[in-house]
Amino acid sequence: MIRKSCEADIEAVLLVWLAASEQAHHFVPSSFWREQLDAMKHVYLPSSKNYVYEKDDQIVGFYALVDDTLAAIFVLPEKQGQGIGQQLIADAKARCCSLQLSVYKRNLASVAFYKKQGFEVAGEELEALTGQQQLIMRWHNTIGV
Repeated sequence: MIRKSCEADIEAVLLVWLAASEQAHHFVPSSFWREQLDAMKHVYLPSSKNYVYEKDDQIVGFYALVDDTLAAIFVLPEKQGQGIGQQLIADAKARCCSLQLSVYKRNLASVAFYKKQGFEVAGEELEALTGQQQLIMRWHNTIGV
């Protein structure tokens, strides 16, 4: 089930974010992600519209929207490959006419996932905090256009 996140969800969302970040971004030291926990909790998540995916009364995934930017989408590593990310993307698409996101270029699995979901590479930039190249990807609703 996907629902709007509430304040009581923050710790579970942070656990999903940290576990998935460390797994997906093996090319960035784990210490970096742990150092970002406070900013995620007090800056990034509060400035986003957050939606969680619950399975068996446990939050196993979430996404964050800032206007038409998919600022975050993460699923617990042990729950990946079960269609949860696909459902989260579909929910975000239902809320927006277009979406944009940034993904590390070296995160090949996520790049392929986003392409499969209809996103196209629109540009590339250097992410200052990690020094990693990231792709800017966009999706536009073409149904009824």
